[in-house]
Formats: sequence, structure tokens, C-alpha cells
Amino acid sequence: MRAVSGRPRPRTARLTPWLYLAPALVVLAALLAYPVYQLGLISLFEYTQAQVSGGEPTVFRGFGNYADVFGDDRFWQVLLSTVVFAALCVLCTLAVGCALAVLLTRVRALPRLALMLAALGAWATPAVTGSTVWLFLFDPDFGPVNRILGLGDHSWTYGRYSAFFLVLLEVVWCSFPFVMITVYAGIRAVPAEVLEAAALDGASPWRIWRSVLAPLLRPILTVVTIQSVIWDFKVFTQIYVMTGGGGIAGQNLVLNVYAYQQAFASSQYGLGSAIGVVMLVLLLAVTLVYLRLLRRQGEEL
Repeated sequence: MRAVSGRPRPRTARLTPWLYLAPALVVLAALLAYPVYQLGLISLFEYTQAQVSGGEPTVFRGFGNYADVFGDDRFWQVLLSTVVFAALCVLCTLAVGCALAVLLTRVRALPRLALMLAALGAWATPAVTGSTVWLFLFDPDFGPVNRILGLGDHSWTYGRYSAFFLVLLEVVWCSFPFVMITVYAGIRAVPAEVLEAAALDGASPWRIWRSVLAPLLRPILTVVTIQSVIWDFKVFTQIYVMTGGGGIAGQNLVLNVYAYQQAFASSQYGLGSAIGVVMLVLLLAVTLVYLRLLRRQGEEL
């Protein structure tokens, strides 16, 4: 319930949180403000290899680069692929993380410790290393997966959907530990009497999760869902490494890789910067929703 007070908080009390946040805000502003400014500035010019080599940008395009981006059918196809791929990654990550969090509450201390260490190992593995390991596992010539499944020299990265599926597995593998640990901590905070009462009433484990745990864990699930959306929407390394820069004929492109190709492969830095600004706006919108939900949950406590 929201605390009710007859007196407004003093001005110094309202400023105290900002004083604690000031050092972090200064560092973030120093690291992000100028790059974001340059990104937006470059997106307004015709910026090519000549300007990268030291030439001054002479052609001011205004919103011309954005018009080219939004008028390109390829951009909308890549945006759709990015949204669908990110949504599947989020759903699978939440499903695996929540299932393993429940499992942690039902096993003994030693298996629980082993599972946590294995999960944290996946979480700590760099994206390039993890992508390379998964490529080896599914390699058509030397990978053990094809041998176990009897698929011969089947190439998982050749087809569009199989390549996306392979990248999805790697993204879920390196993302589920955060969900698992966070949800597990939330479950441990639920009073044991509540779960015992549900079990005595004859509720199945699935019913207990759906009707008891999920509503109680809604604030935590909201946080991990939005953070997963932000992380999975801007996936770059896994797609670039595992599909060789976006797959055959760009069939596995996502927005981050698409912006990289436009900027660095095609030397159209203004166009690539415009795509980057569009991604920044989309992610800022998701972040604002995230912050609003956090504030609402804080007011309800």
C-alpha cells in the first residue's frame, strides 16, 4: 500500500537520491552524450568514406536518410524479422529460466549449487566465445549434434529458419541464467505457508505456478521480460558470428547487423546512423515503459 504522510518531504530529502545518483549520471553522460550526438549528426548528412578519411560533410540531407530508410522495403522486412526473433528469444528465455527456477526449489543443495554454477558459467561466457562453441557443436563436418541426430553433413546455417533457430538456442543459453536467478530469488521470498496451502488443496505444480506464484512474482517477471526485450532486440554478435554477417543473401539480418552493413560494408554511414537512431528511439520507448512500471510498482509497495 502507498504510504500516506501528512507533511510533504523536505526539499533536501527530495534531492538526496539525485546526489547519490550524480556520479553515475556524470559517467553515463560523458560516455553516451557525445556518441549519441555524433550519431544523430551523421544521420543528417551524406556521410561516406571520403568524410571518414577526413573530408568535411558538404551535403546536408536533413531527414533524407530517414526517408530512404522508411521507404526501403528491406528495412521493414528486417524490422519484422528482428521483432519476431526477439519475441521468440524472450519467450524461450522466460520459459527456460522460470522452469529452472522452480526446479532449483525442488532439488537438494548440491545439485542446486551445480546448476547455479553451470548457469553462471553460461552467463559469464563472452558472446563471441559462446557463438563459436555453438557453431562447433552444430558443425556439419565435426560437430557432435549431427552425429547424434544422424543428420550427416546437414548445414544448420544454410537455411534461414534453421540458422535463426541455432542463434536462438545460443541467445537463450546465455540469457536464461539472469531470469533463473532472479525468479528463484523471488520464489524464495514467497511464504512457504502459501505454497503448502495450495498443495494441500490439491493444486498441481503447474496450477501452483499459474495461480499462486506467477501473480505474486508479477513485478519480477515484468522487470526480467522488459530487460530481455531490450537485450534480445539489439542482438548483434551472435547473428554476425554464427551466420557470417547476416546469412546467405542477408536472409538472417536483424536491425543491428543491417545498420552495420549499411554503414561499414556499403560505406553509407549516414544511412547506417539513421537506422541506429531509429533503433535508439525504439529502445528508449521500451525503456520508458520499463521505468514507468518500476515506478508504479514502487508506489504500490
